[in-house]
Amino acid sequence: MRNVALKMMYNGTAYHGWQLQKTEVTVAEKLEKALSIICCEKIRVVGCGRTDAGVHAEDYVANFRTSSTIPCDRFPLAVNTRLPEDIVVRAAYDVGEDFNAIGSCLKKEYTYRIFNSRIRNPFYVNRAYFYPKHLDEAVMDEAARAFEGTHDFRAVRSVGTETRSTVRTIYYCYVRRVGDLLELKVCANGFLYNMVRAITGTVLYAAEGKLRPSDIPAILASGNRTMAGPTVPPGGLYLTKLWYEDERLNG
Repeated sequence: MRNVALKMMYNGTAYHGWQLQKTEVTVAEKLEKALSIICCEKIRVVGCGRTDAGVHAEDYVANFRTSSTIPCDRFPLAVNTRLPEDIVVRAAYDVGEDFNAIGSCLKKEYTYRIFNSRIRNPFYVNRAYFYPKHLDEAVMDEAARAFEGTHDFRAVRSVGTETRSTVRTIYYCYVRRVGDLLELKVCANGFLYNMVRAITGTVLYAAEGKLRPSDIPAILASGNRTMAGPTVPPGGLYLTKLWYEDERLNG
């Protein structure tokens, strides 16, 4: 039985996230159906993480086990002909027996995109958060960098979600502007449910003057979700980079 890893990308607008669900259309569902046809057997995929409904992935890794003898260089074209146009397999590799797309992932980078202009851009609908009032990227960057380090991130996760630990390490978190497009990039060893969207909402609150960047350490220490900013919409969020020991899966 082979263990095959896939490098993928997808536009998440039409899907209820990655994870297989009983009643909603998901990315994993589409991928499993395509692979099952190609491999002539029932295929189950493991993804590098859950993405919420409407969230995109410019870099995504999944793995599956199969008895198929199809060469890895044939998988992308074969799978893509059976996938919707908004899901693409870029490459496939045979990997070790112990490889697991989520368990073997060392760290991840997410990018949240904000289209900051008085006039909306139709090409960014469901692909960036439209914010018409001018935002000061210097204030946003100062606020974003306050999240860096090892902290308990309970204050920026969805209330009611359970996890063994809410402590994570953020290696970098910053904001940059290119024209009307603002990007918040954050890299960590793991993320809580809605954590990036809540961090972004808190950074926006700082730009709006509703809190100061210097308030963020106290907000994190409080563990109180109501002290942080809102959870921004999913359409601006992208999984943009992954790190593995197997360098073929990086970049």
